[in-house]
Amino acid sequence: MVRRSRQRQSLAWGWLEEFDELVRGVSGGFLFGIPLLYTMEVWWIGSFSRAPMRLGALAVTYFVVFVFNRTVGFRDNQDIKSRWRDPAMESVEAIAIGLVCTTLTLILLGQINPRTPLNEILGKAIFEGLPFSLGVALATSLMSGDRYDSENGNGDRDSHENDSWMLSQMEPSADIGATLLGAIFIAFSIAPTDEVAMLAASASPQGLAAIALSSLLISYGIVFSAGFRGQEKRFKQQGMFQKPVGETVMCYLVSLAASVVMLSFFQKVTFSDPWQIWVSYTIILGLPASIGGAAGRLAV
Repeated sequence: MVRRSRQRQSLAWGWLEEFDELVRGVSGGFLFGIPLLYTMEVWWIGSFSRAPMRLGALAVTYFVVFVFNRTVGFRDNQDIKSRWRDPAMESVEAIAIGLVCTTLTLILLGQINPRTPLNEILGKAIFEGLPFSLGVALATSLMSGDRYDSENGNGDRDSHENDSWMLSQMEPSADIGATLLGAIFIAFSIAPTDEVAMLAASASPQGLAAIALSSLLISYGIVFSAGFRGQEKRFKQQGMFQKPVGETVMCYLVSLAASVVMLSFFQKVTFSDPWQIWVSYTIILGLPASIGGAAGRLAV
């Protein structure tokens, strides 16, 4: 019975570790791939690409991700077979995650629907998935978090002396400032483009609600579920706006406010426009802004 219990615990931990890797990979993919998802030229390239071009793009993506995994994952104590097999499998996983998440995001943004031809779906997903897959590989290879620090003995040694300093720094004002900087950094180059207007024009109220909910879930996952550095300390914060849900909602509202400012700055919305345009434009730009805001909070 004891052996079976230990086996179940080991299996549960294995699944938890796999889930952490998946969430971290998806989060890294969104951090690196979201700007390209708002680029109409890539939509068009994907729409009109032919099979040889799509296969070539996949091959280039796989080669780049494999070289990255092979370089970062190199270990002297690995045998020769593992040095090539493990990066090869990790590269396939990174590309698969990138393609799935890219496809789902394009569906969310209305660029893929039930009437979209299969060739167009494949083209858009493949060409949009290049930076997404690179982000997945980078996140899973380099951006390990507190759980992995504690396994190496670093977390326990440093946690007691750093906790009080970190908790004093992670105040709402610091989170708001980091969110603003991150949102502007990611979304500023998207705000003046025509993609925002195109996406808003085709978005339904249900689609806008789905985008808003996805923005909250993605930003929550990046900061509180992906296992990036500093995650464990953020769970120890006190206060209504320092709890995971409260902080996520507050920072999403900050990202929406930053989106309104950027859209106004570039005169994409004016006071003569109906309120529906303000809402749709803001929610559309709020997706990359919230992801940038989450990235900003990771740096705090």
